[in-house]
Amino acid sequence: MPKMKTKSGAKKRFRVRPGGTVKRGQAFKRHILTKKSTKNKRHLRGAVGVHESDLNSVRAMLPFA
Repeated sequence: MPKMKTKSGAKKRFRVRPGGTVKRGQAFKRHILTKKSTKNKRHLRGAVGVHESDLNSVRAMLPFA
């Protein structure tokens, strides 16, 4: 039987919190920041949780987390 593997891209992008929720970084904060407002960039700081509708697919990519 082949071993289950963790998706390499998922383990770099997600962290599983002790309560079972999954933490992810914000998108749209990497480049082309000149046309984005300061308020918009400020709200993109920090980490947020993965939405409940996407949790099952993220958990499938991280079988050992």
